[in-house]
Amino acid sequence: MIISLCSFKGGVAKTTTAIHLAFYLSQKKGKPKTLLIDGDPNKSATKWGNRGQFPFKVCDYSGAAKHSQGSDHIVIDTQARPTLEEISTIAEGCDILVLPTSPNAMAMEAIYQTAAALETLDNCRVLLTLCDVRKKRTIADARSNITEKGLTLFKTQIRTYTAYEKAALQGVPVYDSGDPNAKIAWSDYKKLGKEIDKYHA
Repeated sequence: MIISLCSFKGGVAKTTTAIHLAFYLSQKKGKPKTLLIDGDPNKSATKWGNRGQFPFKVCDYSGAAKHSQGSDHIVIDTQARPTLEEISTIAEGCDILVLPTSPNAMAMEAIYQTAAALETLDNCRVLLTLCDVRKKRTIADARSNITEKGLTLFKTQIRTYTAYEKAALQGVPVYDSGDPNAKIAWSDYKKLGKEIDKYHA
C-alpha cells in the first residue's frame, strides 16, 4: 500500500501523521517492510528519526527507487503547499491520499479553495488534526463544512497533545514519549490506521 500525505498549509501535523502511520503499518502482522519517504524540504521526518531509531527506513526522493524495492508499505511525506496539478499527480501514484488539516479557519480555508478539484479524486480523504477536545463546536463545524464541500472525511480525528512534541524531541513515536497522554494519543493513529485498512481492503 502506498499512502501519500499532502497539506496546503504548514503546521497541520502532516509529518507527525506520516511518521505514525509508518509505525502503525510496520507493526502489523508479519512485521511488513515499511518505507517512509521524506519529500518535504524541511526534512522533519528525517530529523525526527535521526534523534532516535525507527524500525523502518527513512529516505528522501533520491533514494526512493532503491529503498522501495521489496517494500510492503510506503508512506510519502510530500512537500507542503502543492499545486493542484501536483496534487493530481501525487494522487495517481498512491492508493490513498491523506490531506491533514486543523479545524482552524486559515487551514480550513486552504482546503475550501481547492475543494472542487479535490472532489474529483476518488482516493482523497481529509483528516482533521490538532483537535482540541474542549472545542467540540469548532470541530463539529469543521466536519460539517468539509462534507458540505463534497469532500470525503476520515471518521477518525487526531487530538492535540503535548506528547507529540516530546516524541519529536526524543526521536520516538508518541507511545514511547513518556507523556501521561501517550497511549491516548497513539490510539487515535491506531484508529486511523484501521480505517485506512478498511478503505484499502
